[in-house]
Amino acid sequence: MIKKILMLGLLLLWSGTAAAKSGLNIFAYPREAPQTPIYTADGKAIKLGDFKGKFLLVMFWSRYCAPCIRELDEINTFVNKTKDNGIEVLLVSQDDEWTMPGEQDALLKKYEAPDVVYYTDKEGKLAGDFGIFSSPHTVLVNQKGEEIGRISGSVDWEDDDVIEYIYKIKAQQGQETDAK
Repeated sequence: MIKKILMLGLLLLWSGTAAAKSGLNIFAYPREAPQTPIYTADGKAIKLGDFKGKFLLVMFWSRYCAPCIRELDEINTFVNKTKDNGIEVLLVSQDDEWTMPGEQDALLKKYEAPDVVYYTDKEGKLAGDFGIFSSPHTVLVNQKGEEIGRISGSVDWEDDDVIEYIYKIKAQQGQETDAK
């Protein structure tokens, strides 16, 4: 009997979605998200609070991170599958990784992610305010602008189970927002 329970437990562990395998952590209570500015391709400062009403996936990445580069085309697929459903992806890297204008555009095109909107984080301040020191690392921010969870590591972003799970989390957050 114990062997069956152990086998069932292992089977459930291995059959989880890619997001669960990658270190998904949904918090019991939302946290205030830092309002440290990040910058658009044209240098405009924005804050996460500027996106209120949208469910955000703030993806911290680095051009020097092999897993980050490998998942760029999958992130592009995710963006295109979810863009009309109130989910916004913010790809954030440290500004000192880029030396020339257009360099980030060229890299995203090279790795088949031309539809992903990117931002730079001056001196890694937003990542530091979140306490993030590795990549890839994704922060989930609800429609009220609160951090509700994180995903540490790579995810198969084009997997329909992952996309469905993100929709489920978004819907649950919308219900909690409506109830308050």
